[in-house]
Amino acid sequence: MAGVNQTILLSLAMVVVASLIGAKGLGEDVLEALQYAAAGQGILAGLAILFCALILDRIVAGKRG
Repeated sequence: MAGVNQTILLSLAMVVVASLIGAKGLGEDVLEALQYAAAGQGILAGLAILFCALILDRIVAGKRG
């Protein structure tokens, strides 16, 4: 189960990198914020990715114990 957890968190880390090649999603918002130096938008999009990671982590951890 640790491998599943790490895979989920790695895929969420890759959303910003994937947006560089045209993928849609939350990473696109982070990339746009970086391009236009919009700190507030970047922070909000980063927090959205963080909350997705936290929720998925807790779901996977709940099935272990």
